[in-house]
Amino acid sequence: MQDSALTWIGIDVAKDSLDVAWMSAEGPQCQSVANSRPAFRSLINKLPPSAEARIVVEATGGYERALVTALFEAGYRVAVVNPRQVRDFAKALGILAKTDRIDALVLARFGQQVQPRLLEEDPTQRAELMQLVARRRQLIDIRTMESNRSEQTTARAAQKSIRHVLKLLEKEVDQLEAEIARLLTSDDDWRTKIELLSTVPGVAKVTSATLVAEVPELGRLNRHAIAALVGLAPFNDDSGRHRGTRRITGGRAAVRRVLYMAALSARRCNPVIHAFAKRLAAQGKKPKVIIIACMRKLLVILNGMLKSNTPWKLPQIQSTPLEK
Repeated sequence: MQDSALTWIGIDVAKDSLDVAWMSAEGPQCQSVANSRPAFRSLINKLPPSAEARIVVEATGGYERALVTALFEAGYRVAVVNPRQVRDFAKALGILAKTDRIDALVLARFGQQVQPRLLEEDPTQRAELMQLVARRRQLIDIRTMESNRSEQTTARAAQKSIRHVLKLLEKEVDQLEAEIARLLTSDDDWRTKIELLSTVPGVAKVTSATLVAEVPELGRLNRHAIAALVGLAPFNDDSGRHRGTRRITGGRAAVRRVLYMAALSARRCNPVIHAFAKRLAAQGKKPKVIIIACMRKLLVILNGMLKSNTPWKLPQIQSTPLEK
């Protein structure tokens, strides 16, 4: 079916309710239902057939996950989009008012005009992987804070408490990593991606798992789009004769954190990243600019490997125009 013949449906998700909207021959169709599994069945029965419809929802910190799973299982193609992009889209259209019904109509229009990327896999399994990776990250942050407190604590009882907590955290992190590994190996596509990414010097299993979990677009976009998606594409700040400093903005902060650590490692053990960083330093670039450029280059390399489904090979990587 041609995209122009599809019905784009926008669903504004709140903790307790869903506002649904789409355009039909009779005009806008809007309704509100509870955000609960029993209500999903009734909603799906009222929607246009799955073959004729595409659905857009915003990422709302997890409130949308059960709905997306129910829609996916019912055969609907769903796009989960960034709320900021949708809000900017609404402002560009001159829609400044904001209600749940208006937001749902904007989402439907956003889908129709922007054609966002649709989910291509079971959202339940990906949601589980994302939650495990996020929980591991949270525990690592807590462990770092406890370690810092240990260096500043002199009371024996307090030190004993910190050591006890650190021991528990280590155990929890080990269990989570084992569960993440189990989940990744249970999916053939994920397992293949992990194996490919892990062949790159400087890219550890933690980095690979985070990229697979939180950047499903990796390998499907061009290098400019993937850099912008993660928040590693520098944007100009120019006006007239003014030439401002180019800055990165937005994107996925959690992914940048693991890429930062991977780039630090790659500068030491990856010949491509090492040579690239050395060249930038010789040009007088600042250390922060160099590490961000290394993160972006590493991401582009990984994206190209998944796109071509080939493991790390130094001569091939060097022959590709990645530095432009």
